Amino acid sequence: MSTTGTPVTTDEVDPLRGLTDEQVRRRVAAGQTNDVPARASRTVGEIVRANVFTRINAIFAVLFGIIVAIGRVVPDGLFGLLIIANSAIGMIQELRAKKTLDQLAIVGQAKPVVRRDGVSVEVAPHEVVLDDVIELGPGDKIVVDGVALAVEGMEVDESLLTGESDPVVKQPGDQVLSGSFVCAGTGSYRATKVGREAYAAKLAEEASKFTLVSSELRSGIDKILRFITFLLIPAGALSIYNQLFNNSQALPDALSGMVAALVPMVPEGLILLTSMAFAVGVIRLGKRQCLVQELPAIEGLARVDTVCADKTGTLTENGMRLSEVRVLDPQARVHEALAALAVADPRPNASLEAIAEAHPDAPGWQLSAAAPFSSARKWSGASFAGEGDWVLGAPDVLLAEDDPVRAEAESTGAQGLRVLLLGRGSLAVDDAQAPGVVRPVALVVLEQRIRPDAKETLDFFAEQNVDVKVISGDNALSVGAVAGSLGLPGAERPVDARTLPDKQNQLADTVEGAAVFGRVTPGQKRAMVGALQSKGHTVAMTGDGVNDVLALKDADIGVAMGAGSPATRAVAQIVLLDNKFATLPHVVAEGRRVIGNIERVSNLFLTKTVYSVLLAFMVGIAQLPYPFLPRHVTILGWFTIGLPAFFLALAPNYERARSGFVSRVMRMAIPAGAVISVAAFVTYLNAHGTAGVTVVQASTGTFIALGGIALWVLVIVARPYVWWKVALLAAMAAMYLGLLLIPVSQTFFQLDPSNPAVITPALVSVAIGVVLIEAFWWIDGRIRGERRQLFGAPQLD
Repeated sequence: MSTTGTPVTTDEVDPLRGLTDEQVRRRVAAGQTNDVPARASRTVGEIVRANVFTRINAIFAVLFGIIVAIGRVVPDGLFGLLIIANSAIGMIQELRAKKTLDQLAIVGQAKPVVRRDGVSVEVAPHEVVLDDVIELGPGDKIVVDGVALAVEGMEVDESLLTGESDPVVKQPGDQVLSGSFVCAGTGSYRATKVGREAYAAKLAEEASKFTLVSSELRSGIDKILRFITFLLIPAGALSIYNQLFNNSQALPDALSGMVAALVPMVPEGLILLTSMAFAVGVIRLGKRQCLVQELPAIEGLARVDTVCADKTGTLTENGMRLSEVRVLDPQARVHEALAALAVADPRPNASLEAIAEAHPDAPGWQLSAAAPFSSARKWSGASFAGEGDWVLGAPDVLLAEDDPVRAEAESTGAQGLRVLLLGRGSLAVDDAQAPGVVRPVALVVLEQRIRPDAKETLDFFAEQNVDVKVISGDNALSVGAVAGSLGLPGAERPVDARTLPDKQNQLADTVEGAAVFGRVTPGQKRAMVGALQSKGHTVAMTGDGVNDVLALKDADIGVAMGAGSPATRAVAQIVLLDNKFATLPHVVAEGRRVIGNIERVSNLFLTKTVYSVLLAFMVGIAQLPYPFLPRHVTILGWFTIGLPAFFLALAPNYERARSGFVSRVMRMAIPAGAVISVAAFVTYLNAHGTAGVTVVQASTGTFIALGGIALWVLVIVARPYVWWKVALLAAMAAMYLGLLLIPVSQTFFQLDPSNPAVITPALVSVAIGVVLIEAFWWIDGRIRGERRQLFGAPQLD
């Protein structure tokens, strides 16, 4: 537990050496630890309760209890197995998903660096104790509240807590809050509040809880289920009244008929398959080292039509190599200055690391002031006693527009190279007006390694009609050259973000029409995401640096690299632990598979609901006995919906998801359900009025009419066809015919297809029903301009 009240420890802490092992042990024993639960999935108990105590299980439990009470468990109680199946399969898949999530969460966990006994060590967040001295650098997330000790130009972004986007410069003694992160500079702080006492702990705990139902898909299904629940009451009342009073049936027969009417109204497998599809998606992505921190992110990615990607870390690798130092002032000590600048920054970025690798011998200059690199100002620097003020940064930021050195730098950058200016400033780097007038000393040319899988990834998005916007802080011409080498459409027209309009509508038009942007500030990245969203786009933002955090937070889906800053991993819904941009197409494809297939099988389940409701009311109004026994509707559901839906829900599907799930599904389900119910009712009415037809024969004719057309709905939903879908359809048809033709099954399920006076009209009803459903399907496609097979473009099965 975290401590409350006055700390029991009063020993002093050396800010340079940190806590001793003995001091750490005493604090752990006193409960002064950072015990806030890590981001994780639901507990085992919560998973069990969520899968057992569901609306559908409750309905089936009541109906199964009725069958038990009248002593017809076998075979009319077969639907009771659905309670076990719904619970068991859902729990198994979600427990597997929980295991995957928990394992990946540990791998992707941000580990703060603490000083203990004079040694800097990484520890898990929950191992931080009160009074720990914690080191900070650019991109580090602040895990507990504390007080700043030593700082070197440290700027902290508290926007995730306060909404204020401007970074806050911290001085020794200033408070730092958990949930914020360092955007520039370095420093250290002492933990003063840990565990649930920390400012953002409760907020983080609530925000990090496992989520499953916050999605259009799940909310749409819940809306449908609530409506169906209300229908069950009048349908059940009409059925039992009709059986008892209009047809003078015995109470057991009447109750059996009521259960047979109500069971098919409930789309029993829809919730199961939805949960299973989400869980399987998490497991599949986990195998690709992709951590899904919020399950609805899978659905969100399926709807993405625009991906905003930073150049560094996505199109190019993080590492760089110093290609050339182009000396402009032969009198300046260029190589010594570069080595000194590399040593002056305790947390160098990729550019400084490449410079340090090429200049390993520090000159021993005495540092008097330092300015760490900032994405907002685009330069870093250091002042050295007796050696002057040196800056390293973007030439087009540090030099005047007409400076010939700037033109030379832009010409070199247009070849896809990163060019930095080494210059002498007229002011100390810690001056408020720094760097003042900059005198060019050298151009530092760095090579960026393009990721070998970048082109393949961009090609995938182009094929899937997903726009890619490359948004970078680098020179626009350099970014355009890199993107152009990968074949990105529009890369030949890069946009310098300093020319972007401020008004959102104008910004939206510009961002929508271009593909490559350079010299983008963190605030502009955020504004560009918002501008695209204002145009109706669903935006995914990828990034790995602290300058991407605000845009990641505002995007519909934030995707962070595992090797990126802890701050980006904290706000992203998806973390690519393998640091491969090429993993993103698999994530998008998995989201499309989940959403597209759930919509596909929803057509089956809701068609059954519609025809069951309509048939129950038509039979009740006509004052006829219900034509089916519970065993009939159970096996019809298995062969026309349940078994095929299981396979269809896990099949490949690459079409981008669209909003309007409920309306789209009901456009298919209502006409199809109406055709099936009318065909079945007409067949039953004809058989019931034909002399010499037994009750079993009348039920069989209705069974044929309903099942035959329901199988054709399956044929439509399974399009486009591949070999395994054809085999699936053939298997379901064979099983359906086997029920009708095999003597054992005829006896067990009370089916008798021997009377032509019943079977012939039933087959005619099937033929007419098939034609009508095909016509409805074709007309709907023509009206909406969607004359494509189910969910559009051919899929890569």
